Amino acid sequence: MRVIATAGHVDHGKSTLVRALTGMEPDRWAEERRRGMTIDLGFAWTELPSGARLAFVDVPGHEKFITNMLAGIGPAPAVMIVVAADEGWMPQSAEHLAAVDALGVRDGLLVITRADLAAPDDALRQARREMAGSTLADHETVVVSGRTGEGLEELRAALDRLAARSPEPDTDAPVRLWIDRAFTIKGSGTVVTGTLTGGAIAVGDELVLAPGGERVRVRGLESLKKRADRIDAVARVAVNLRGVDLSGVSRGMAVTSPGGWTATDEIDVRTTGDERLTARELTLHIGSAAVTARVRPFGDDTARLRLSTQLPLHVGDRAVLRDPGTRRVMGASVLDVAPPPLRRRGAAARRASELSGRPDRPGGEIMLRQHQVMREAEIVAMGCEPTGLEVAPGWRADPAYWEKARRRLQEVVSRHAADHPLDPGVPVETVRQLLELPDRRLATALVHEPLRLRDGRVHGAAGPAELPETIMAAVRQVHGELETAPFQAPEADRLAALGLTGKSLAAAERAGLLLRIAPGIVLAPGADADAARILATLPQPFTASEARTALGTSRRVVIPLLEHLDRRGRTERLADNRRRCR
Repeated sequence: MRVIATAGHVDHGKSTLVRALTGMEPDRWAEERRRGMTIDLGFAWTELPSGARLAFVDVPGHEKFITNMLAGIGPAPAVMIVVAADEGWMPQSAEHLAAVDALGVRDGLLVITRADLAAPDDALRQARREMAGSTLADHETVVVSGRTGEGLEELRAALDRLAARSPEPDTDAPVRLWIDRAFTIKGSGTVVTGTLTGGAIAVGDELVLAPGGERVRVRGLESLKKRADRIDAVARVAVNLRGVDLSGVSRGMAVTSPGGWTATDEIDVRTTGDERLTARELTLHIGSAAVTARVRPFGDDTARLRLSTQLPLHVGDRAVLRDPGTRRVMGASVLDVAPPPLRRRGAAARRASELSGRPDRPGGEIMLRQHQVMREAEIVAMGCEPTGLEVAPGWRADPAYWEKARRRLQEVVSRHAADHPLDPGVPVETVRQLLELPDRRLATALVHEPLRLRDGRVHGAAGPAELPETIMAAVRQVHGELETAPFQAPEADRLAALGLTGKSLAAAERAGLLLRIAPGIVLAPGADADAARILATLPQPFTASEARTALGTSRRVVIPLLEHLDRRGRTERLADNRRRCR
């Protein structure tokens, strides 16, 4: 299927032309038929001579309904500009063309209608002159009369050629269906309609409502009044949703693939057109959405927009910015859907410089260069292919940033070892915070030779620093006292008198010079293995009292020592509180 939107001044025969081509009534409301004016969006379809199916989105031409017009043109991949021969180019013709040009729509036709009422030559020359320089310049032109049928066959052939040259849609793309209608059907529930421009929707799919993030399930599908289990882009679709009431959906919302889009209310854009960004508040139109945007200009053609509600966007999206006061429009290309904060003096000027050389559709390498390290899912949700270094499962980093971070880590470890000889190695969490990394796994991934990771700390090439002589002397004193009574652990007061408390004791333990079996209870390294060998000579199982006697120590030491041996798997505690060696 191909989808085309109409555009043009009010009462120039757009709906009449659609009726003549399709035999269907695009004006849905009695008020529209009574006034002879399209107020809301209308929909109709036909089969072209080639057999291709073509759906029309008929939009209102009156200036009062410009928002409805943009909701119809926004998602459409092609446009049919309609100009009446008896009136020629009119104000709404210009406004509609400006919107089409701003959105970057490049496929379409120029149709001169009412050829039965006036010679079309003047209107044709005027329309071509006005369209010169737009995205629809030099496109095919057809002269018709919807009332008499003159030129309709030529128009059908031109529409066939338009359909044939339209690029094939990406059916693997993430879904973003902008909702242009929402209603309920008795027995089915909530139904939304829209133009599916990319991807595919199947019955049973889980989708996400935007804004809001509510999960919904596809209960049923229909396209051109025919039910289907799956519909590929491009198509006009009606989607029956499970999991949401009609009160929860409206025009301007979208149903999207989970994880396929970035939900954002702050974006950086580049504008196109002759207008300068002077207004502080504009209306942003994209798809069927129309939201207020507060503008912070960076320069003549770049700005930051703070949106009144979140929208599901990709970098490279095209939108229309409209000044409700002057009715002037300009195009906007989304350059960033997750822009950095502007907190420091001169940040806006630096940001303008960064954006000035950025293409209208930035790639993943540009976004990664800005954000430095990102989840792959975040890159995909921005509309980019994952790129850069895969530094951890699901994480990508800019190569230059990652090399710089590695050098910084070496500096951090070296400085820490020099400043804290009793506390060698930097905890991984400290590394994460100092380097401002979003995940501990990234801090771990940064460790490479000559750095080493041990016990949750990052150590330098030389390993733990040599302990001060005062601590080494205290350790030698403890070893001497334990030599004749290896399981008579010194009392806490004795350790304090030797200066072995807090960081000093911890440093000696990390260096492997003392074995701490419980807070304040230390033995010589290897004492636990010696104890296990002695206990193995006892009749099995044995009591704590029997172990105390065999080891020649006190209950203060034997209980934590036995628990230490239990944890190491050298002994096993039985139900009657006796133990046996393994």
